[in-house]
Amino acid sequence: KYLPLKFEEDSLPTPRYNLARFDFVSVRLAVACAQSGSLTSAAHECNLAVAAASRRIRELEIALGDTLFERHSRGLAPTAAGRAFVRRGVALLQEMDSLVDELADMRQGVARHIRMSAGTAAINQFLPPLLAHYAEVHPQIRIDVDEQVSEVVVKTVREGRTDVGVFVEGSDTSGLEVRDFRRDELVLVLPPRHRLAGRSPISFVDTLDEQWISLNAGAAMLQQQQQAALAAGRTFKLRMQVRSFDAMAHIVASGLGIAALPKDATLPIIRAMKLTFRPFSDPWAKRRLLAATKPDCDAAVTALRDFLCAPLSQKAKTPSTKSK
Repeated sequence: KYLPLKFEEDSLPTPRYNLARFDFVSVRLAVACAQSGSLTSAAHECNLAVAAASRRIRELEIALGDTLFERHSRGLAPTAAGRAFVRRGVALLQEMDSLVDELADMRQGVARHIRMSAGTAAINQFLPPLLAHYAEVHPQIRIDVDEQVSEVVVKTVREGRTDVGVFVEGSDTSGLEVRDFRRDELVLVLPPRHRLAGRSPISFVDTLDEQWISLNAGAAMLQQQQQAALAAGRTFKLRMQVRSFDAMAHIVASGLGIAALPKDATLPIIRAMKLTFRPFSDPWAKRRLLAATKPDCDAAVTALRDFLCAPLSQKAKTPSTKSK
């Protein structure tokens, strides 16, 4: 039997706005107005008459006590309050879409959704076979993966926007439960016949006269490179930033710069593009990857984290739950 839900008298805060004027149609309309800059286009996207859309936006502004849009002859432009509302509104709509998807999956036998955010190094090198094995062992659990740079991964775990984060060490993980996940090694990737080509380990400092290709801001790799250059009193000549190891390798192959890439993940790319690589002598080139959760996460999240961090021999013995 199901027991009735009980709430403490003050468990739900009293909203500071009129909930009757704050519905998802109005939120979606405001987001569409900001994205298109046109009330007419936004109204059409939300299947509303223009007059009804205008009234909704005005009622939303009254309810919030702020002007969300500046009206001018060319359309609408979000104010500072409007930009803040749209940023939160997009997150709210994404959460609602995720909720609808999760409920649909539950009707089809998926008992639990777990959100994972992971860095490029973890996704390219380790996670796919692990997640495939976990899905085979636990078919009733669905794991949604979002690729982000390490700094953002840690932030999303701390803010509760993801359940499990997998990333390269370097970001502040205070307040989180952290486990060792894997290790990797960065190597210097060069075009063929480059002047720095060789077999012996090279110091990162000895590469700083070159133009560099790296990942986007917030990536652990970029932070390590910038810190190492700063410690040596040198300038890190960053020419281009991209989102993937594959893109970095393509740019190196074109002769536009050099890059540091995880050895095991990129050896097939290096060989396919006829590039060359050389180990670094710097200790930071050998990196730890970590898995983090919040301390109060539930048993399903803890089980996934522990599965990811367990020795491979232990995973082979994991019993399947398909027949349970």
